[in-house]
Amino acid sequence: MQYLLTALSSVISVYMILIVIRILLTWFSGVDFGKPYMFLCSVCDPYLNWFRRFRIFRNSVLDFSPLIALAVLGLVRRLLTAWNHSGRISLGIALAMLLTAVWSVLSWVLGFLIIVLILRLFAYLFNANIYSPFWRLIDFIAQPVLYRINRIFFPLRILNYLGRIILAIGALLFITALLWAVVVFGRFLLQALPL
Repeated sequence: MQYLLTALSSVISVYMILIVIRILLTWFSGVDFGKPYMFLCSVCDPYLNWFRRFRIFRNSVLDFSPLIALAVLGLVRRLLTAWNHSGRISLGIALAMLLTAVWSVLSWVLGFLIIVLILRLFAYLFNANIYSPFWRLIDFIAQPVLYRINRIFFPLRILNYLGRIILAIGALLFITALLWAVVVFGRFLLQALPL
């Protein structure tokens, strides 16, 4: 049984690597990678497409469905590894691993948004050419975040644009720290439960 669990865990690890390669190759549109790329698409796309059908993971520019797909595979791999090492998995440990997988996705998204807002702050402070495609993409991602955060904290718009960016960065850092504390405490409780 241990050999089977080890083999399944290894297959999942290799499949996760293939998915990461598939995702990275999509960034090079217009480049023909030939038959190996077609094989990679035929292996990875059925799994990735299952997650792409959920609109909650996608908006018009960003597609977080591959991140969710990788988190699910990572969770299954960790469960198999834990089962292999201990011979069983308690419900508490499984829930703690699920909480960790959710946190990994949320922390990545929050970190990404913080980086985007920091880039927007630098562009504002150093008068970057905001009409270039890169800065337009940064603005496209940053504006909904700025709007939502500032609507919560200051609905009367009493801050200038620089203040709104700084407030949004601070709010996202606070949310990240708060969620991290909840996850650490939750994992401790879940693993301690005799379930």
